[in-house]
Amino acid sequence: MRSGFVAVMGRPNVGKSTLINGLVGEKVTITSGRPQTTRSNVRGILSINEPPAQIVFVDTPGLHRPRTALGEHLNSLAYRTLADSDAALFIVEATARVGPGDRRLAEHLLESFDPEQVLVVVNKVDIARKSRVAERLGETALWSFGTYIPVSALTGDGLDRIVNELLPRLPKGPALYPPDMVGDQPEEVLVAETVREKLLPGLKEELPHSVAVKTEAIEIGADGLARIEVVIYVERESQKGIVVGAGGTRLREAGTRARQDLEKRFGRKVFLGLRVKVEKDWQRYPDRIERLGL
Repeated sequence: MRSGFVAVMGRPNVGKSTLINGLVGEKVTITSGRPQTTRSNVRGILSINEPPAQIVFVDTPGLHRPRTALGEHLNSLAYRTLADSDAALFIVEATARVGPGDRRLAEHLLESFDPEQVLVVVNKVDIARKSRVAERLGETALWSFGTYIPVSALTGDGLDRIVNELLPRLPKGPALYPPDMVGDQPEEVLVAETVREKLLPGLKEELPHSVAVKTEAIEIGADGLARIEVVIYVERESQKGIVVGAGGTRLREAGTRARQDLEKRFGRKVFLGLRVKVEKDWQRYPDRIERLGL
């Protein structure tokens, strides 16, 4: 039996969350076209019967140049993951040149791991020309990590090779989680993240970064109905109206999509109550970030 933690690292929006969902075979972390969607370390658990193994993929916030206390917290959270991991996936985009952020992350990985324990994953090959893919492989080969794998997290192409390359790099040991478990998010976090995922597509510019979501209550009634209360926080009064939308349409549509997702996940009917509140400039204050569960 082999088991271990694998940190999934990269700049914002390189497809880390989509990759983990594809590797695990179920949706365990939210995805969005917005950068910096992931705000916590989410674990996706892949249990394998033959050969017996369990790989725990840790989805980390995208590394970026921070402008707020939240940004600094997210970068710190991502880097701390390295100390507790047995191997790492370093994700770069096939469609974008390797930049300073990638190079800084490569340096951190070389300081934290034996280079053989790091797999470079060139993602989004489904939307890149072959010459671009070859270009990315050539750029990243300079770091001399363990292996280099072109993949499409969206289509699943190349994901089997990631698993096969990771297995011999994991330490021998027992399973870290029950074999039927695919994620470790508490219910209240799962609910909040599902609501945030449904809100993000309709928001523009900096507003997605100003939205925080917190689950206030989950109660299961005698009739089996899950009654869930959620609060959506924004930083300014003007943002409140944008999140709610004209006549409440944006909030209502996001709530409907979130409720449908949650009913599938929980296997029961859900009543989802949503409220929007202002927590002024919450991104800039560590105590407010902590109070919002981040």
